[in-house]
Amino acid sequence: MTHILVVEDNPMNMELVVDLLESYGYEVTGSLESARALNLVKETKFDLILLDMQLPEMDGLELLKKFKDEPNTVKIPVVAVTAHVMKGDEERFIKAGCIGYISKPIDVHQFKSIVAGYLET
Repeated sequence: MTHILVVEDNPMNMELVVDLLESYGYEVTGSLESARALNLVKETKFDLILLDMQLPEMDGLELLKKFKDEPNTVKIPVVAVTAHVMKGDEERFIKAGCIGYISKPIDVHQFKSIVAGYLET
């Protein structure tokens, strides 16, 4: 079964994303904190990480760098999830190591196909 890690500090956003992904048949683990996410990727094999870029204790780009610096997580595809997409952000996220991004609010009608597309890369 495909296992997805969702790193999101907003409990309501986390609940929505986890509920949607589980309804699509994915196994999902959520983390509201960056430090916990770092521990989770050391203990569990994930097929995809959905990473909020606006995290309080460590921003998404800093956490992404830590994922990409670890031998056991460097190859896990990471998708940036953010509400504040400005010109150049997508390129910045990809240059930092993301395979793409999803803007908030999540479009629940397209989310399934978007996630499936990232899992195929």
